[in-house]
Amino acid sequence: MSHTDTKIIRYRKPRKEDGGKVWELIRSAGALDLNSAYCYIMLCDYFRDTCLVAEQGGRLAGFVSAFRPSGREDTLFVWQIAVASEYRGRGIGKTLLEKLLAQCGERPVHYVEATISPSNQASRQLFGSLARRYNIAFIARKGYPAEIFPGHGSHEEESLYRIGPLQPKPVSV
Repeated sequence: MSHTDTKIIRYRKPRKEDGGKVWELIRSAGALDLNSAYCYIMLCDYFRDTCLVAEQGGRLAGFVSAFRPSGREDTLFVWQIAVASEYRGRGIGKTLLEKLLAQCGERPVHYVEATISPSNQASRQLFGSLARRYNIAFIARKGYPAEIFPGHGSHEEESLYRIGPLQPKPVSV
């Protein structure tokens, strides 16, 4: 591997072997709920068509997990997105989202949704920039109130953000 290769950020579908590294990334991210390592292994294995990793020289730089909500095939719900602290500010989060949307091309996505807590300013900015890029609506509404989480008062509310409708990109011939 040349020195140049170690500087390139590569984006790809995750593999089950990435699950442990993803767990470590989410743990170090700070603003996200940490799920079990098993959950991330499952996401990387069974939900790989709606997840993506960013890596540089074999190091995990970022991860996005998403799924299509039951009965709403035109919607992609972004569960978690994280970028390692040493890679922040390089547009990796935005690129992860854009490449994930492109990856879903055979089954187009018209809406992107996510729940975001008030303290997660980085995610609000990321989804806002995606809406501005596509010049589409960015709507927030009540999602999950703090009261429904266990350990009364231990979790912030999660507002539901919805972006769309996305227009399909023209196919190049």
